Amino acid sequence: MTTCVVVKKDRQIAIAADSLVTFGDTRLSNAYEANRKIFQVGESYVTLAGTAAHFPVMRKLLTEMGEDCKLNSREEVFDTYSKVHQILKENYFLNTKEDEDDPYESSQITSLIANPYGIFGVYSYREVFCFERFWGIGSGRNFALGAMHAVYDQPGSASDIALAGVQAGVEFDKSSAAPYQIYSIQLKQE
Repeated sequence: MTTCVVVKKDRQIAIAADSLVTFGDTRLSNAYEANRKIFQVGESYVTLAGTAAHFPVMRKLLTEMGEDCKLNSREEVFDTYSKVHQILKENYFLNTKEDEDDPYESSQITSLIANPYGIFGVYSYREVFCFERFWGIGSGRNFALGAMHAVYDQPGSASDIALAGVQAGVEFDKSSAAPYQIYSIQLKQE
């Protein structure tokens, strides 16, 4: 799958991701296609974990939403991803079923968002989290979380911590590989 991370430290925010795409047992490395897992929408950087089909759809959908794509607070992210869910169903034929006992329809998407207002995570039932330190998604997330936890209180920037996380994912997760994408932005004054 992937290793994607977000970090907030000392008024700096960073988002990072690996570049490997997998299809079952097949690996499509950056040598064969420039796999860019982070894309920009306005002031926000967005990354996803899950099926590769989500990337072109979400990049197009969020970009074309224009001013309706608001990602600057937990509430705005929830409202935007709720609209996205409806569009995914109507225009892209999203299969909303994960398990028989699902409490809600699933968007089948796990996403991280970084912007000057914070770092956010969105899960398949449109649960939105606003993280204060760091988080990770994808199959390499546990390695990334451990590495970021180990270095967070040490000297270093949000970008340094994000790099440690994604490097750990690449080192130990069979579905993650270099090179990495990293973007860094300043947190706006509250």
